Amino acid sequence: MSKNYAAFLKHPVFKVASQIVTEQNLEAYVIGGFVRDLILERPSKDIDIVVVGSGLDLAKLCADKLRVKKVSFFHNFGTAQFKYKDLDVEFVGARKESYRSDSRKPLVENGTLADDQNRRDFTINAMALSLHASNFGDLIDPFNGMSDLEKGIIRTPLDPDTTYSDDPLRMMRAIRFATQLDFKIESKSLQAILDNSERLDIISVERTMDECNKIILSAQPSRGFKLLHSTKLLQRFFPEMTDLCGIETINGKTHKDNFYHTLEVLDNISENTDNLWLRWAAILHDIAKPPTKRFDHETGWTFHGHEDLGARMTPRIFKRLKLPLDHKMKYVQKLVRLHLRPIALVKGSVTDSAIRRLLNEAGDDIDDLMTLCNADITSKNEFKVKKYRKNFELVMEKLKAVEEKDRIRNFQPPVSGEMIMQTFNLGPCAEIGTIKSRIKEAILEGEIPNEPEEAIKLMLKIADELGLTLVNHPTFAK
Repeated sequence: MSKNYAAFLKHPVFKVASQIVTEQNLEAYVIGGFVRDLILERPSKDIDIVVVGSGLDLAKLCADKLRVKKVSFFHNFGTAQFKYKDLDVEFVGARKESYRSDSRKPLVENGTLADDQNRRDFTINAMALSLHASNFGDLIDPFNGMSDLEKGIIRTPLDPDTTYSDDPLRMMRAIRFATQLDFKIESKSLQAILDNSERLDIISVERTMDECNKIILSAQPSRGFKLLHSTKLLQRFFPEMTDLCGIETINGKTHKDNFYHTLEVLDNISENTDNLWLRWAAILHDIAKPPTKRFDHETGWTFHGHEDLGARMTPRIFKRLKLPLDHKMKYVQKLVRLHLRPIALVKGSVTDSAIRRLLNEAGDDIDDLMTLCNADITSKNEFKVKKYRKNFELVMEKLKAVEEKDRIRNFQPPVSGEMIMQTFNLGPCAEIGTIKSRIKEAILEGEIPNEPEEAIKLMLKIADELGLTLVNHPTFAK
């Protein structure tokens, strides 16, 4: 007996579409991700309606009935789209597809519902619910997608080798769905991804990264990256990350596998933030360890300077992966550059001066930096982790205390360049930079408080040492 989901199709869009479809004696179905998420009881705001006939005509009729004024028509693709309340609704005519080897763009012709379901990427995305009144809500599931949902399996409707070769982006989607839903990819399908991994090269970087970012934003992104690595997809677009893989032993001393360490840090940070770019900072924090790896017979393995080189690598990686090169990249770059600083404070003595410098450099990103560094505390030695976390809490307390006392975050010295110029009747010159720099250092070192009176006193003293003549005595706002 066919399963029926009429009780779940209460939204006005479905009622209106059903009325029109029945009056016009059309075949139309809700299909794809909305049906999958409906059965999984996951929220979904994207409705795909496939009609045997013109998707454009049905979209216009539904929009008129729902009093939607703006409808986007894409005549070349035979699709139309509109927003209704909180939903994105898309209409498309049922179609049959065929592919060329050098492109993921198919040759399209009109087709039946069966043709349309055949072209779907996975069985769990090929299920459809009828909108005709005669069988409203009936599930059409030719590939046993319901069974795969219940078993937690990602499987292609047709031969996976053909499915992935035709549209290689489906390989990224398979891993993305497996990660988001915590499903397994069928073994035959997994082998087909490995066999077709080189085909990913015909996909635009933007589309690949759109799927990659969805993996990064999942609850446990390490699952996705392990699948990307084992299927050789990761090295097609992100070789710097696969370079982190592996361990080496010399004289009985072994360094940890930085790929799996990075994934552990990524999972750790994902428990505390949904910020995509903070998660990217976790991915890139050790990205320069391979080129900085050295073996010292006394100290063992070292990665000196990997934080600075990693920060320099960040813009190049973002540019190649077509990620934003604006403030988001600079934010990630800053966190990569500073990620060892709090750890160094945890290991050593925590001076007010070191705290002030960290606060000044990190600015408003200090909390995110501390979240990253806390996630970076990983070890198989539970005692070691507990000790680090306890010390880490002390650093956090010290940060708060120093910030409250000295107001160092994002601070600029109380004495401006303009004040120095007016006080000593100077034009632009090196002496101005010298005075400002020394005042800033004095504040950071705790030699003077972060207050105008003390800063002006020091300015006059430094100016005297430099042989500058006082012309206008400075004033400051009380």
